[in-house]
Amino acid sequence: MSSSNLKWRHVKAKGFRLLCTMVTWMGVVLLAVLLYHVTRQGLPWVDGQFLTSFPSRFPAKAGIKSALWGTVWLISLTAVISIPIGVAAAIYLEEYASKGKLSRFIEVNIANLAGVPSIVYGILGLVIFVRFMSLGRSVLAGSLTMSLLILPVIIITSREAIRAVPSSIRQAAYALGTTRWQVVRDQVLSSALPGMLTGVILALSRAIGETAPLIMIGALTYVAFTPEGPLDAFTALPIQIFNWASRPQAKFHQLAAGGIIVLLVVLLSMNALAILIRHRSERKNR
Repeated sequence: MSSSNLKWRHVKAKGFRLLCTMVTWMGVVLLAVLLYHVTRQGLPWVDGQFLTSFPSRFPAKAGIKSALWGTVWLISLTAVISIPIGVAAAIYLEEYASKGKLSRFIEVNIANLAGVPSIVYGILGLVIFVRFMSLGRSVLAGSLTMSLLILPVIIITSREAIRAVPSSIRQAAYALGTTRWQVVRDQVLSSALPGMLTGVILALSRAIGETAPLIMIGALTYVAFTPEGPLDAFTALPIQIFNWASRPQAKFHQLAAGGIIVLLVVLLSMNALAILIRHRSERKNR
């Protein structure tokens, strides 16, 4: 290879690296500008009255209590429904299912479902849970719809975490006379738990910010009560933020910015808790 070609390759490599760096920093700067704008507009509105009051036609009296509690109910039920099903499906596909045409067909469809737009899951939830199962505009209907939305992500990431466990761990456990379930329960799951928690964090983070499926199943935009059970009507933070942002008054836009701050705090707190659990499991495995 001539020296001129080698120099040209180095120039292209440096140019590509510079391009990637510029694009990355453009995204970081744009995110910083958005966060600054939201914080400047919404932070003065975030106080005790904002967190403990129901929505109102008067901005000075408006709060986010019903949407906050609705989001807590929605995400809690979604986690209870989706995490056991997703992890169980990943364990079966990776540890028990035979590698044949049927398993490949299931894998391809799960991968395709992970890329389906969220509005499609909203339509599916409207047809099955709201109308066919007669659950109405309830927290349970919303949680089941969100579970369908995030199940493919949980299954795929859990399978990757299980697949990353070295086969030598399994073989050593089998050599000691353990059963397959004991190997999966005591060795594979404990080793794969950090990666599985990462997938759960990503999935629930997507669910907490989705608006389109909730609009499709008929989540209320004005709620002056908090849900007391899974069959009660509800609203959620994304719905309330969307409702305020769509109003022409500037003060409602500021309320929407305050709602975004609350949503970010809830999301970051949930992620911090999951990361803490993941780090503890990593230290235990060491």
